[in-house]
Amino acid sequence: MDAATPAAETLLDLHRSGRLAARYPEVRALLDGLDDAELVRAGRLLARLDVDEVRAAHPDVPTVAVTVTGHGTLAPLLPALTAELARHGLLLHARLAPFDSYVFDLADPDSELYRAEPDLVLCVLDPMVVFDEVPVPWRPADVARVLAEKVDLVERLAATFRATARGTLVLNTLPLLRRHTAQLVDLASRAELGALWREANARLLRLSAANPSLVVVDLDPLLAEGSPACDPRLTVYAKAHLAEPLLAGYAREVGHLARNLAGQTKKCLALDLDGTVWGGILGDDGIDGIEVAESYRGEAHRAFQRVAKQLGAQGVLLTVVSKNEAAAVAQALREHPDMTLREDDFVRVVANWAPKHDNLTELAGSLNLHPDSFVFVDDSPFECGLIRHALPGTAVVQVDAEPALHLVKLLRDGWFTTRQLTAEDRDRAAGYRDDLARQDFRQSFTSLADYLAELAVEVELGEAGPEQVPRVSQLSLRTNQFNPTTRRLQPQDVSELLDDPYARVLTVRSRDRFGENGLVGALFLRRDGDLVQIENFLLSCRVFSRGIEQACLAAVLRHARAGGASAVLASYRPTAKNRVVADLWPRHGFAPAGEDGDAIRFRHDLHDIPAVPEHIRLTDRIGVDAA
Repeated sequence: MDAATPAAETLLDLHRSGRLAARYPEVRALLDGLDDAELVRAGRLLARLDVDEVRAAHPDVPTVAVTVTGHGTLAPLLPALTAELARHGLLLHARLAPFDSYVFDLADPDSELYRAEPDLVLCVLDPMVVFDEVPVPWRPADVARVLAEKVDLVERLAATFRATARGTLVLNTLPLLRRHTAQLVDLASRAELGALWREANARLLRLSAANPSLVVVDLDPLLAEGSPACDPRLTVYAKAHLAEPLLAGYAREVGHLARNLAGQTKKCLALDLDGTVWGGILGDDGIDGIEVAESYRGEAHRAFQRVAKQLGAQGVLLTVVSKNEAAAVAQALREHPDMTLREDDFVRVVANWAPKHDNLTELAGSLNLHPDSFVFVDDSPFECGLIRHALPGTAVVQVDAEPALHLVKLLRDGWFTTRQLTAEDRDRAAGYRDDLARQDFRQSFTSLADYLAELAVEVELGEAGPEQVPRVSQLSLRTNQFNPTTRRLQPQDVSELLDDPYARVLTVRSRDRFGENGLVGALFLRRDGDLVQIENFLLSCRVFSRGIEQACLAAVLRHARAGGASAVLASYRPTAKNRVVADLWPRHGFAPAGEDGDAIRFRHDLHDIPAVPEHIRLTDRIGVDAA
């Protein structure tokens, strides 16, 4: 057995001394860098923790409630799942359903699964869900019949879940094992079985397109990387039909989803240059000497650049944080004939000799982001260690001298995984570049008022429709700063609010002289007699400090008064990241109205309603009954 790393030894010591719950926030850093085997061992220790004890000691640690159900024995999944969530600073509150109870669990709206109201339900499917019901002897047609019945059943269960639960149901594709294909002696029948099996998996994968409560994890990419699908002994003796390494890979994918549900999806990729984006040292080798193509190592760096460019095209903000001369970097990105990443692919290029953690902090500020929103990639152990120490919330991907593995290490943890890509995602980089142009524009004015007047801000406030559900949900999951309650809403939650006669979901769109900002905010209102409750107000960090929040609140308060309301209520739940809205309600005429648990309540009696700022042109499309 390999010797344990110092981090693993520290974790074991905390467990043995009974201090693991008290020191839980340190676990995230301790798990960083552990190999797969050590991670599972750490998960076994963490799975023994009393969740309530950890939550009492650290109420700010996000807890994700997960119920695991399925066909076979699934207890081996829990340690890996516990460790994967802990790696992202999350606490797993797990419930393991009884063996082979998934049909009862999901079909009965009054089952214990639904009463527990989990955030995630993992319905883990395996090949034996089909082959346990195939007759002997069998032909591909027999498998096709059972497969069709099972996919039909799963589709009905998913529909029941959507109608009953508020969380997310996770299914998975079914591995096709050689132990089954090899039972057919003719190659034609094996080909037929392979085709119908893949068609059934394709049906499973397509279920999520019409069901916003559903996610389907494709196991084929995990199997393609070498994870064994099953252990023949365990599948016979323990009814554990999926091998532990495959379950560990599955748990990693679920960890990415859980991070997204908790509002911790990363937004920005900060890249080192020398040894990372290209080979060689720009200052020593010159533009002609760096490796970006036409050599073995150069091709590896080009492959990494292509991956970064692909991520950038889907809303990930690409930036550079490099110790280099700025002019030389700009020239390399503009003029090197084989460069895949160009200057225009980055929202900001920072090249100087200042400490990288200072540069990254300043970069985050210029983009109105928290350093926790960044993934930092560098080949220097020193720089990576410095970022881990100075900015512990920043994800660090340490690459090494083998550039062919750079893209593997970057993609391993799904840092930018989201439920659904929106039009705003694809336009995000251009929007941030416009924001930086706005900042430069701001520097030409001596007063903020003059700047805002010339910025020509236009705001449109309207009621959300079904087509806005993915974007509104995404805002609630990704917005941490301008988010007074930090309530996270899945697409199904937003859809239910649209169908609720007492609720209103309002969308905020904005534009200015630099162009469209798109759908940048949402307000969630609820009418209760003569009171209107603002359940939450979200605003993208891209449009801070322009008076947009005042314009929107002025409209909401005005509509509430016109609709006969006596007051509008709101609340603020303090977190480490939403201090920017600590004074949101008092600043707009709301008075403190007591506390409700960890939230501070506020009330506006609708006497002195703030005016829409003079520099904003507001288009009000919410209707007289919107409040």
